[in-house]
Amino acid sequence: MNHEVALTPLSLRPADEVMRMERLGSLHACRLSFVRTLVRQMGRQRWQISRVRFDLNAEGHGTAVYRLQTPHGRYHGVMFAQPLEDERRSDRVIAEAWDVTFGMVEGEVDDGLLAQMAANVPLQEAGRQHPRVLVLSRANKSLRNFAHFVDALAAGEQPDPAWLTRVGYLYRTTAVYGNGKFGIADFARLIDNPDFRRPFSAQMAGVYLLRHFSIEQVEHLAACRSPETARPLATELRRYLGIGNSTGLGMAPFLINHPQLIAQWITQRETALALALRRMPEEGDRERMIALTRRAMQHLAETVTEDREQSERNAASVAALPDVLTWLASVPLEPDLWSQLVEWGARTLPLEAQELINTLLIELYPETVDALEDQMGVDENLDLEPDMPLMRLRQLIETHYGWALSHDYQSAEGAYWFWYRSAEKEEPRLGVRHAEPGAEKEMSIAIGPRVAHSHRAICDFLEEAPRAKVVDFLLERPRHKEIVRRVQSLVKAPYGDIHANLWHRDMKPMHLLRAKLAFFGASRFDPKSDRWVRITLFQGAPLVEELNAEPQDLADFDDWSFPLEPRREGGAVRPQSLSGEVST
Repeated sequence: MNHEVALTPLSLRPADEVMRMERLGSLHACRLSFVRTLVRQMGRQRWQISRVRFDLNAEGHGTAVYRLQTPHGRYHGVMFAQPLEDERRSDRVIAEAWDVTFGMVEGEVDDGLLAQMAANVPLQEAGRQHPRVLVLSRANKSLRNFAHFVDALAAGEQPDPAWLTRVGYLYRTTAVYGNGKFGIADFARLIDNPDFRRPFSAQMAGVYLLRHFSIEQVEHLAACRSPETARPLATELRRYLGIGNSTGLGMAPFLINHPQLIAQWITQRETALALALRRMPEEGDRERMIALTRRAMQHLAETVTEDREQSERNAASVAALPDVLTWLASVPLEPDLWSQLVEWGARTLPLEAQELINTLLIELYPETVDALEDQMGVDENLDLEPDMPLMRLRQLIETHYGWALSHDYQSAEGAYWFWYRSAEKEEPRLGVRHAEPGAEKEMSIAIGPRVAHSHRAICDFLEEAPRAKVVDFLLERPRHKEIVRRVQSLVKAPYGDIHANLWHRDMKPMHLLRAKLAFFGASRFDPKSDRWVRITLFQGAPLVEELNAEPQDLADFDDWSFPLEPRREGGAVRPQSLSGEVST
């Protein structure tokens, strides 16, 4: 039985370490990520998913409806598959047509609602969406994977698993909307909903249903093409099949505009790590850590990306992990073994490998960590304290926002970028200051220069009125209210601000995207530039039929992080397994 090393208060890593851009851009999905917590909830509560309509023609076009029954409610995923010319298929947000559009609806779907959705869901932003729609999304095929899967199944064979290692999905979403966008249900509708009150859980459930539809659609197409020889997709390939997502700069402002929510996510992850570090490991924990490290190393070795930098980062982690395995096998089993590992890793491992070790340590102790999954949400409210002495506010800025005061925002390098919204879809974009037009329409994304500007104004004000309060300052300088309120609120939530100059020439937006996507549960990061990335969700996750099966060991059911390519042996597809043994 495991024991904690001590019952002392938890010691979390300082924000100035955790909230650096490079470290945030090295995070991996962990067991508190939203796809993992959703799948655990579905398995624990035995959610039932059934097909209630499947009107697809021989080309795979038509309508499919899936019922999602939970202990607390009933929902329906409604899929519309339509023909799409190759020249209209695009990952860009400005696209106007897609291979599949879908919505997830609260309650029943009668003929009237289905007709209304059929007329509007395929239009996405341009449609008049029903207020019972919780999630609205669209997706495009991975054409080569799709064709290969249909060809193989129609011929009575299993697809080559390597195709899913190169591209881990048949469909790739280009946006998954929730929270009241375009007339669909507002997030307030879900606050007291026991099924989807966790952040982004409804959106992830919609993506899970799309994954199931992609399996059934390719099997349907294979059966239509060759009913005599077609066969279903092997279970191991079904599990290895995920759903892709293509994401760009539109995701970045969320991290800035929801600082208390981001602080809550990071706090729970750091709490999970701290809880794992103070556990007294047993030999079984060490063996499990070795097995997880081997699996993660193989997963990274199998991850394919055309991006040179990400490929080098993956290779550096793979090259470093054998030393981790040797360390784990040779260091004596002591009460502070995990702290020793983290301290050793901080001295010797690259950032992504360090955060991988932290992720695996969190994975070790579900009985301790999983209780945090219901603490990922927060009521967002930046409060103003007008009676605070202005000198106290100045001290708070200098203590908690030293990172913001340390940057140069005047030089060509320090003020290189500006953030603005595109005229096409009002999506965030980056422009080069002093070289490209539009700086006068700059978005207030970069918090660092705004804090530094307010700090200078506060110092000047205190020169004339050293006993002033915040209210006195804001009456004369009201434009600083937003930053003052942010600082006063976030000193209580220190993980809320990213410690970086988002104007600096060396700023990499990809770090922002990866940080958020890691909390979603993304794997196989494949940057296509420094501003947009493709990832995979739900690869390795339990299947619908496994949710609907008899109760099973939740530990086995939930053990699907860092999935490995299945092996094809003759006509069968089998899981790849790695031994937990380490030779020294």
